[in-house]
Amino acid sequence: MNPVPMDHHEKMRLRAAAFRATRLYPGPVGEVLSRELLTWEEFGYRLGGRQLVMRLVDHVLKTPLTQPDAA
Repeated sequence: MNPVPMDHHEKMRLRAAAFRATRLYPGPVGEVLSRELLTWEEFGYRLGGRQLVMRLVDHVLKTPLTQPDAA
């Protein structure tokens, strides 16, 4: 199995999801997710097709952010 390079659109989705993960999951969970996604974006190759990492990107980009309570 040869690694396939990601296209620009895929890399930008990973970067957007990494930024959003810290807002969606504040604290260490969001930080770990963000770093992992940025590492995949920097690596630049699809490993294992469109499996877990791309499903995670879809989840992070589609999950609504909770709104802070109005004071």
